[in-house]
Amino acid sequence: MFRVVSGNFLEMYDFMVYGYYASAIAKTYFPSGSDFASLMLSLSVFGAGFLMRPLGAIVLGAYIDHHGRRKGLMLTLGLMAVGTLTVAAIPGYSTIGMLAPALVLLGRLLQGFSAGVELGGVSVYLSEIATKGNKGFYCSWQSGSQQVAVVFAALIGVFLNQLLPAEQMGAWGWRVPFLIGCLIVPFLFLIRRSLQETEEFAKRKHRPSMGEIMKSMLENWGIVLGGMGMVIMTTVSFYMITAYTPTFGKEVLKLSSLDALVVTVCIGLSNLVWLPLAGAVSDRVGRRPVLLVFTILTILTAYPAVQWLVSDPSFARLLVVELWLSFLYASYNGAMVVALTEVMPVEVRTAGFSLAYSLATTIGGFTPAISTLLIHTTGNKAAPGLWLGLAGICGLIATLMLYRTPESRNQYRAA
Repeated sequence: MFRVVSGNFLEMYDFMVYGYYASAIAKTYFPSGSDFASLMLSLSVFGAGFLMRPLGAIVLGAYIDHHGRRKGLMLTLGLMAVGTLTVAAIPGYSTIGMLAPALVLLGRLLQGFSAGVELGGVSVYLSEIATKGNKGFYCSWQSGSQQVAVVFAALIGVFLNQLLPAEQMGAWGWRVPFLIGCLIVPFLFLIRRSLQETEEFAKRKHRPSMGEIMKSMLENWGIVLGGMGMVIMTTVSFYMITAYTPTFGKEVLKLSSLDALVVTVCIGLSNLVWLPLAGAVSDRVGRRPVLLVFTILTILTAYPAVQWLVSDPSFARLLVVELWLSFLYASYNGAMVVALTEVMPVEVRTAGFSLAYSLATTIGGFTPAISTLLIHTTGNKAAPGLWLGLAGICGLIATLMLYRTPESRNQYRAA
């Protein structure tokens, strides 16, 4: 489990670091006469990486379903490493002009392409090595590794915030976390090399071709669409409480960067507790009840919670609200990941999972940008709560659609 989720850690670490330092990246690569315009450009490039995920899901997902889980996970790790190095090493706009933002965009697109199948490949691998009756618990560690990345990236931010003055952080200090990510890559390659192919895949006699995989995707478009709806709830809530929190805390609530980063550390730890617990609960009571309870709670409480926060911003209120949203996200996601591996046809499990996940992240990945735009256009600082409530509605509809028959409701109770 540790070896397989290691690359997932790097992928999420890179995305988190970009989200945490979006303001500094905006000033370095996207200078303009307006702070809002620069920040929107920076956050849009953050979201652009998600637009490449569906392509990566199809191309690399087909590769994994045909050539094996191990080979695919090694390939995605290599592509992620190149994208990380690109973002870390590019000079600023003042040095190389328009080439700087263009190269940053290229690096983000490459990261997005590889990430398009990383989550799917990891989730499928975990589901295929899980012991009987524990798939939910095993698969929850796909997301669990992301929380370790959240905590690690935020702790680095807290340390740098204490070590360097704001001017140096904005000038060059924000690059340090990216460089640390590059230094981690050789270690991750070393531990992933020892991965064995899953027994379930090794026993399979037929390996589908790209044409067969595409045909299956078209035949099962309803399942892919339903899976996408479930994942929208996950991606919107995750990027809101992690990548967007430092920007929201500093730019909207006017709290210190240190306050927002400390809250983010707490969020990651909270997620890490609730994810495996929810996965284990779904192994006992079924996926559907868990998914329904936490989508409904999100719909009912997301906006009131954020509205309460912005009415009197403080570190304590930010922590309380974010921990509540963390509980909703992690409890839902603990059941959602394993559910998505189970509803996909086995012969195209990686490609189907990855495509549904990647299509959803093309929406959820823009959550920091959408939240910033909603606040700017409406003047309502609590508007991100409405966006999260809408995502909850998508998750609820998708769950009801995928588990609409008694057979589907009970099929995975003891998977």
